[in-house]
Amino acid sequence: MEAGAQEQRACLLERARTIVVKVGSAVLTTRDGLSLDAVCKLAGQISALRDRGLSVVLVSSGAVAAGRMRLRASIPGAADIDFGELPSRQAASAIGQSRLMHEYDERFAQFGKTVAQILLTRDDLKSRSRFLNARNTMRQLLGWGVVPIVNENDTVAVAELEFGDNDTLASLMVDLVGADLFINITSAGGVFDKNPDKHPDACRLSVIEDVEALDIEGMCDGKTSVGSGGMYSKLRAARRAAQLGVPTLIVSGRGDMPIDRIFAGEELGTFVLPCRRTVSHRKFWLAYHDNPAGEVRVDAGAANALREHGKSLLPAGIRAVEGRFARGALVRIVDEAGATVGMGLSNYAAAELRRVMGRKSGELAEVLGQAPFAEAVHRDNMLLDAAL
Repeated sequence: MEAGAQEQRACLLERARTIVVKVGSAVLTTRDGLSLDAVCKLAGQISALRDRGLSVVLVSSGAVAAGRMRLRASIPGAADIDFGELPSRQAASAIGQSRLMHEYDERFAQFGKTVAQILLTRDDLKSRSRFLNARNTMRQLLGWGVVPIVNENDTVAVAELEFGDNDTLASLMVDLVGADLFINITSAGGVFDKNPDKHPDACRLSVIEDVEALDIEGMCDGKTSVGSGGMYSKLRAARRAAQLGVPTLIVSGRGDMPIDRIFAGEELGTFVLPCRRTVSHRKFWLAYHDNPAGEVRVDAGAANALREHGKSLLPAGIRAVEGRFARGALVRIVDEAGATVGMGLSNYAAAELRRVMGRKSGELAEVLGQAPFAEAVHRDNMLLDAAL
């Protein structure tokens, strides 16, 4: 790592006061179920941060794996259950979540710390009022010195309400609690310049200075199917955090938990620096706390006006509209090649946009009868280069 990046890393670690730590199931579980040794080490190192006056939110996987292992040990024929099916995965999570929290409660208590369980679905955060209520609850818990332990509520989540993986959930927690640092503990030693499983000569990147410029899909050979997330989702989560001005450390937890060594100054894993130009928390929430209801394809001129000049999207630049959505819905904006330009709230319903696409703003009232907005998507309600 170059001296400048090393100094920036040390400075960002020193300034961190609220930290989101995410740990994956590959780190927390073995063939026999939960690794109590891993849970105990994690509890001890997070407790040490609390003793230094830092606030920590733990996003923990492992419930489904813990439930699956318990089922296979106690129910005849459980080895034949297809845990890829949603009902089986949800049932396994219901069994495993209580076991996971029991172990965390016991291990943190050994260090004099209290934990709280927070189970969320995307529906809990896409409502602004519920989002703010969750934020207030988290702030109160952190103010009391409690360690919130967050997981997706697999038992009730359906496909459209899923975060998809806990990397995504953790990046949203960075926004929710106003974190200063995101530590993603995984089974990999960091980010490599290419897939190390396929390329033995792959080199670990000690620092990523511009995560927005990375070809994430190319580096990860597409959206990996390893686990529920893989390195693709970790880099995407790091990119989201970077947009908020928050650095991410992607680091291995295999064999030993790395948190104490990180704060002792060891250069472990890959440090993802924050973006120089950050986005507001409001725009972040608009773009990431809901699934897009449709897609708006724009021409080259409109794509350039959005990307290079931060303009609003006008109906004149729209070439196609996909999906059925109402006014105020979240839509994905793509260019002629299908690449994402951004996400934003549509001022008009899908059917209305189809009637006015390609037309000048002055013609909207003539076509629609009334046109309260000149823009299809206003720039104040749009996040460009969204890490979707």
